[in-house]
Amino acid sequence: MNDNTATDTLDLRILDALQQDIPLVARPWEAIAARLGIPEPLLLERLRHLYEKSVIRGISPIIESRALGITAATLVALPVPAERIRGVADLISRYPEVSHNFRRDHHYSLWFTLSAESEETLEKILSEILARTGFSRDESLDLPTVKKIKIDVRFPLLPGTKETP
Repeated sequence: MNDNTATDTLDLRILDALQQDIPLVARPWEAIAARLGIPEPLLLERLRHLYEKSVIRGISPIIESRALGITAATLVALPVPAERIRGVADLISRYPEVSHNFRRDHHYSLWFTLSAESEETLEKILSEILARTGFSRDESLDLPTVKKIKIDVRFPLLPGTKETP
């Protein structure tokens, strides 16, 4: 398959299938391929192609954090100058309580999510991050989770597929 190959019906069927539950089995791709009626190597080839075309960025689980004892979360934004973005992002990424960070073309140029088992622990970690990066509370934007809402959004790609399970 070359890079110029257009996304076809099989690709759309694969993308629809990836929006469903991925089975927790030793060979999940084999199970998904069987569900689609195609060989596993073909599924893997198509996934690799979709990734290379930037149709998909990655495939990852969504974990219910409260079941793991994580009850406090916040979204934080910092006004990091362009020349410091990489260093500050690398430092923030070292914290296991940070799920991800991302750059935005905005005054608040670096955003990250922070989760912990309690508000006190979250506060301690955020204070440490701010101290280590050289930002004050007044310079940061801290948007704590007030109410957790789970949205199960599906994007049907083929006629006749449903938006939600």
